[in-house]
Amino acid sequence: MVKMILMAMLVWLLGACSAEVTGPSSQVVERAIGLQFNQTQQDLSQQLHLDSPRFDIRHVAVGNQQPLVIEKLPAFRVQGTYDLVIKVPQRQIVQTENPFEIYLQWQKEGKTWRLAQFKAGSAAIGARWVTQVISE
Repeated sequence: MVKMILMAMLVWLLGACSAEVTGPSSQVVERAIGLQFNQTQQDLSQQLHLDSPRFDIRHVAVGNQQPLVIEKLPAFRVQGTYDLVIKVPQRQIVQTENPFEIYLQWQKEGKTWRLAQFKAGSAAIGARWVTQVISE
């Protein structure tokens, strides 16, 4: 019985260690690209006084994941390509193999990923990382 408990604890510990080393799933990367694209579209739409188009992110291909640390938390620089389908009235525009580079930060609790973006600052507030939760 004791051996089984120790074996179960060892398996759990190995799983926990490997979870820290592995990068974000393709679903997390896809949602992060969508979040970043949506923010850009909203900014442009506000400036041009237009409605934001609907879109889909598809065929995400991760080419490189580089581990790093952002503000003392584990993170990854993720690069690759994706296909974009923009839905405008009466048609769709498809762009294939768009390159991307995003930064994803793993939260302290180990439950959520955050999209991290480096923002230039002013004289009063220096440049800093701004993060936001990637929804499930």
